[in-house]
Amino acid sequence: MLSAILFDLDGTIVNTDPIHYQAWQQMLASYGIEIDEKFYKSRMSGRLNPEIVKDILPQLSAAEGQKFADDKEALFRQLAPNLQPLSGFAELIAWTEAHQLKRALVTNAPRLNAEFVLEVLGIKEAFNTVILAEDCTAGKPDPTPYQVALNKLGINADKAIALEDSPSGIRAAVAAGIPTIGIASTHNPQVLQEIGAFMVIPDFTDLQLWTFLNSLTEPDLSAIGS
Repeated sequence: MLSAILFDLDGTIVNTDPIHYQAWQQMLASYGIEIDEKFYKSRMSGRLNPEIVKDILPQLSAAEGQKFADDKEALFRQLAPNLQPLSGFAELIAWTEAHQLKRALVTNAPRLNAEFVLEVLGIKEAFNTVILAEDCTAGKPDPTPYQVALNKLGINADKAIALEDSPSGIRAAVAAGIPTIGIASTHNPQVLQEIGAFMVIPDFTDLQLWTFLNSLTEPDLSAIGS
């Protein structure tokens, strides 16, 4: 029986990617680097900031790279005061409450960003636990954040579902043994399926999602994708 739903944040609950893309564009322009959406999706989306900065600006020292990343995230927060959750999110939260399911947020977002987005969306109290990559020994695509979430909730992987939009997030959840639904807000649906999502939907209003959720009467989810 389903016991919990584990949510990613950026691109899953709310489509922040256009704003992150804009912030990265502005910050990298000062170094004479121009990026397009293809570059952003392949080299940046879903990755941790230290990895991105080391990859794109290898000339920066660790301290310089940290300041660059901090400045980029401050710019993101300046650009993002009017965020709205993906369609159907409120209904999904209500459904989990009606069925007494636990909820966890599992995100690579920096702490200040995660707190900012939860505040803007008015959902700070929506989760039983919030797992930040910076509090774990590794971030996505490593499965550790999802394993930590399962431990905090006191459940096994086959009693949960993960919702993820990025390849790195799907890899992390799948590696943790959690059946994963892809949210195609930022990436090609076929790519998300190939990586391991057993279902891909555009947002939380999709009939396929609700048909699946309302059919969950089996004692576990081990047969998904088999």
